[in-house]
Order: sequence, then structure tokens, then C-alpha cells
Amino acid sequence: MLKKLDTYIIRKFLGTFVYAISLIILIVVIFDLSEKIDKFIDNQAPLRDIILVYYVNFIPYFVNLFSPLFTFITVVFFTSRMALNTEIIAILSSGVSFTRLMRPYLLSAILLSLASVYLSNVVIPPANERRLEFEGQYVRKPETFLGRNVHMQVRPGIFIYLESFSERTNTGFRFSLEKIEEGNLTYKLIANQVEYNLEAGTWTIKNYNIREIDGLEEKLRFGRELDTLLPFSPYDFILNLKDMETMNYRELNRFIANERLKGSEAVSFYEVERHRRMAFPFATLVLTFIGMALSSQKVRGGIGLHLGAGITLSFAFILFMQVTTTFATNGNLHPMIAVWIPNILFGILGAYLLKIAPK
Repeated sequence: MLKKLDTYIIRKFLGTFVYAISLIILIVVIFDLSEKIDKFIDNQAPLRDIILVYYVNFIPYFVNLFSPLFTFITVVFFTSRMALNTEIIAILSSGVSFTRLMRPYLLSAILLSLASVYLSNVVIPPANERRLEFEGQYVRKPETFLGRNVHMQVRPGIFIYLESFSERTNTGFRFSLEKIEEGNLTYKLIANQVEYNLEAGTWTIKNYNIREIDGLEEKLRFGRELDTLLPFSPYDFILNLKDMETMNYRELNRFIANERLKGSEAVSFYEVERHRRMAFPFATLVLTFIGMALSSQKVRGGIGLHLGAGITLSFAFILFMQVTTTFATNGNLHPMIAVWIPNILFGILGAYLLKIAPK
């Protein structure tokens, strides 16, 4: 059961967190509006949609993004004030152990971590879908084609090649499709040109030849034009890393499996996002205990010294996370290791700080 001490600390923790995160979100919204207002005006975005579609769905994403950092700053700020007012000393002197004092911090951090998991996988994906749809209409440039000479596995055992593709006309050039079963080529389609019919969802292949191979038998077919269904669409050639922000955890897992099947070069980006959705909430716990251990002692210099050390550690954590993520997306570091290394190392630091903290 919660005691008065627990209620007091939890109220300070959550109240300071809500106040701090509200201030930063207000600042972010003001800066974002000042940056995009010209595009809103030029593209005649309705004021109602700017507020209710864009910014209402913009806020949960950034609240979750800044949550671990501001949890840490919150803990450092209000714990330093308690230490400065000799409240920590009075609590410990009354017979409350340091471990018992940590309980309300742990409860608050768990609550914020669960809220972060819920936001990441339930609230934010559909909110991001509406936000990105608005951006695509009024802010961002259209999605772009991956490039030239595309090799892709679109289904198990089905491989395609395109020398180039025009998004404006939905037309591809120098196209081939191969089916391989048990290591043997059984079907090959080669065409000079393929054109996608958007309404029907079919492809028109022009100047084609088809080889069907069955053991030692081989059939050849030639033609000038053929309407047919093919197991892919032009959207498979478009790389948009923001799409992963609209998926919940299960959808993201299925999407990663499909992209890995295609041989996509962006799989590491998607895997980093998947592991980050679990690592970020855990970071809230780690940073809470570092902040509590760091600021529970009354020192000369007071809140300023603690806040300075806290902000320095916060930026060190963010920088370290960015460095390891870069190694995962552009190097050979496994995405799970890249995302979890900062939590592990800062967790060890937190355990050491708690061990040496005055009790």
C-alpha cells in the first residue's frame, strides 16, 4: 500500500514531468509551426486540419520521443530540491532506508515506461498515419523511386529486375522475372517495357518473351503486348522510412520479414525501430535511478550543479545512442545490440551510483 511518503514523491515526480514535457512540447510546436507556416499557406492547408489532424497527432509522437530524457531531468530537478531543503536527510534519519525511498521512484518510472509502450504500439502508429498523410498532402515532397538497376525477391523463389522506372508514367524498362524452384530455373519473363495500370492493378508487358522450363523440356513464347497480374506494384520500389512509424509491433515484425525477403537494404533501419520501442521505455527506468542517485545528496552548488551533471549525462546518453544506431544502420553492428548497449552501460553506471550514494 502507498504511504504518505510514496504519494508525496509520486506526486512530485509525475507533476514535474507533466509540467516539463508540456513546456518542451509547446516550444517544439512553436518552432515547427514557424518552420512550416509558409508551406501551410502556399498549399492552402485548412486551419482545422492543421490543429486537429496535424498537431493533435504530432504531440503524442514527440511526448514519447522526449519521455526518457525529461524523466531524467525531472528526477534530477525535484530530488535536488528535496535534498537542498534537507528533506532527503530527514526521511533517511526517520528510519526509512534508501532502498525504501527508491520505491516511489520505481513505481513512477514503471508507470511512465508502460505509458511509453502503450503510446509506441497503440496510440502513435494510427496518429502517425494521419500526421504523415497530412504532411504528404501539404508539407513533404512526394515519395521517390529507389534508384536504377533494382534486384528484388518479391515472393519466395520469385525474383525481378528493373533497369529503370518512371514514377510519372508508372513505366519500367528492361524488365525480367524469374521463378526458381529447388535451385532450378523454371520460368523466365523478359520484356523491354512494363506499364502499371493503377485502376485495374495489372501490368501491361510489351515486346516480351517467356521461357517455361520443365526438366529437359522448354517452351518459348513471344509477343508484342500482354496484360497480366504480377506479384508486385510500383510501391515496392519506393523507399519511405517514415512508413515504419505507422505500424504497431506486430505489423512492424511482418513488414521486416517481407523486406528481408525482398533483400531490402533498409532492413537494419526497421530493426532498429523495432528494438527501440522496447529499449526506450527501459531507458526511463535506468535514467530514473541514475538521476535519483546523482541528486539525492545535498551539495554545495545545489540544484545548478545537479542539473548541469544531469543534462551532461542526458546528452551523453543520446549521443551514445546515435553513435551505436549509426553503426547498426551503416555498419555491421546488430540492431538489437546497438539499441540496448546504452541501456546496459548506463544501467551499470546507475547501479554504481546507487551503491556509493549516501544512505
